[in-house]
Amino acid sequence: MSKGSPISPSLMAAKSPGATKAPERADRTADNAVVVDLAAASPVIGPNNVVPPTVMTGSQAIVRSLEELGVDDIFGLPGGAILPTYDPLMASTMNHVLVRHEQGAGHAAQGYAMVTGRVGVCIATSGPGATNLVTAIMDAHMDSVPLVAITGQVSSAVIGTDAFQEADIVGITMPITKHSFLVTDPNDIPHVMAEAFHLASTGRPGPVLVDVAKDAQVGQMTFSWPPKVDLPGYRPVTRGHNKQVREAAKLIAASSKPVLYVGGGVVKGHASEELHALAEATGAPVVTTLMAKGAFPDSHPQHVGMPGMHGSVSAVTALQQSDLLITLGARFDDRVTGVLKTFAPNAKVIHADIDPAEISKNRAADVPIVGSVKEIIPELTEAVRAQFEQSGTPDLTTWWAFLNNLKETYPLGFTEPEDGLTAPQKVIERIGALTGPEGVYVAGVGQHQMWAAQFIKYERPHAWLNSGGAGTMGYAVPAAMGAKVGEPDRVVWAIDGDGCFQMTNQELATCAINNIPIKVAVINNSSLGMVRQWQTLFYEGRYSNTDLNTGHDTVRIPDFVKLGEAYGCASFRCERDEDIDATIQKALEINDRPVVIDFVVSPNSMVWPMVPAGVSNDQIQVARNMTPDWEEED
Repeated sequence: MSKGSPISPSLMAAKSPGATKAPERADRTADNAVVVDLAAASPVIGPNNVVPPTVMTGSQAIVRSLEELGVDDIFGLPGGAILPTYDPLMASTMNHVLVRHEQGAGHAAQGYAMVTGRVGVCIATSGPGATNLVTAIMDAHMDSVPLVAITGQVSSAVIGTDAFQEADIVGITMPITKHSFLVTDPNDIPHVMAEAFHLASTGRPGPVLVDVAKDAQVGQMTFSWPPKVDLPGYRPVTRGHNKQVREAAKLIAASSKPVLYVGGGVVKGHASEELHALAEATGAPVVTTLMAKGAFPDSHPQHVGMPGMHGSVSAVTALQQSDLLITLGARFDDRVTGVLKTFAPNAKVIHADIDPAEISKNRAADVPIVGSVKEIIPELTEAVRAQFEQSGTPDLTTWWAFLNNLKETYPLGFTEPEDGLTAPQKVIERIGALTGPEGVYVAGVGQHQMWAAQFIKYERPHAWLNSGGAGTMGYAVPAAMGAKVGEPDRVVWAIDGDGCFQMTNQELATCAINNIPIKVAVINNSSLGMVRQWQTLFYEGRYSNTDLNTGHDTVRIPDFVKLGEAYGCASFRCERDEDIDATIQKALEINDRPVVIDFVVSPNSMVWPMVPAGVSNDQIQVARNMTPDWEEED
């Protein structure tokens, strides 16, 4: 299928996150595509080629729209209602990755989007094909991941009749998307596709569904590009209000115990460098939430850790004792705040976020700033420097002495298991140490997720992927697959649990066949580990339905080594501490196929620190029934 003329070779080669610039001049090329002078703020992403009216089918229009939008990779699985679109897809230069389950397509598109900053694309058929995407769509919605899901739908004449494989996927996904489109007229396809990508990638990123009836796919239409994007009422604010920024700077200058409370919005907004400048300008401690790992280097002396239920004592206490929260792209979720009314009781709040609905939703903001952190943070940094020149730089010596003492007294660590089996924390720490900060680490959900957040050092954004808001078991393997497609030159680890791994490991076949050499570390404690931890702590050790029989002294069903080999992977088992480094190193040397390592670890290791659900963050425990001794602050 012919593609429109690029603006310039350099522009087409660029794959950095963000909107593509508009062309600067008009030109006509051999394939009749025209490049013209368009507004720099064009809502149509991609190179903005101008394609003259061409008659084609709706299915061809879907494929051509994706090409013109700059899509390179798609994850999907065909079926009857989307089959018309899979036919012209064969002639496209886009790379289609055939997954083994539609949920895998959705998570792969998420992983791709997370590491590249570009919109992830997944495609499925109607009915169960579409509903199998729902988990991934919900996950993308909770974690603000730019995603466009394209689904086939039964012909418009039989919509609503319970036709074969009919499901109201638009109705199903309305609560978990930024918008859901139903296309029944093929002429609507170009503008709907452009609008979907615009919605997914601007403002607060998120998933958009495009459901296309089968008759709209096979019907004739006249394609032209770029289409007109008409989204009345959708006008995301990107620049913060100057007065609010100045008021925030005054609060910072007056604060003696400020904290930069950094959320995943800083990663999504590609504002890590800007954050670094603000942190050093203010001298304030920085906490990065689970979704913001890597937004600020773990090794930086101003970084005091991850807050929340399994955050560090220094980070949790910094928030609790603060007199000012400089909140950037975070949403005061329950896993960070604990009991909300007891969270940071003496702190004023500056809250900057692209989504106005988040500001003052959970915690009232004294200074609300709506806009993109990419623009707000530099403005705030400049205002802070000006305010410091006027009123003086705050003395944070006492504040830092208190926090540094906490960091030294209560560092992250673990104890060796009494059963003589390997500590899972040790395995994960060595994976991070031997791979280094340039790797990509994708976690499933549970204990291994928290350990991966705690014991791997993150020095850059987009190195840490996990399912934060939804907590989706089965996320790691397909998301790692998508991340490897998006960043083929990086080492990509899926750090998974034996429970999570059994939900989506069929995508190892996709990886093996498509030469996507991810590395999977199965942290095999033979149980649903986090559930088991709660049963230990809160249910008197009654382990109801959490044993999985995959680990030490069990029937080992399945045997993960044999399973990996069956899927065409290099597969190993590691059961001894002295073999950990050599096994990881062997995995790092294999790059021609996926690798699966069955790390058999102790089922008795638990994630610490921990703030039990339903209590104040002041009651953080560093070990079972052990809370810090608060001597220096009330």
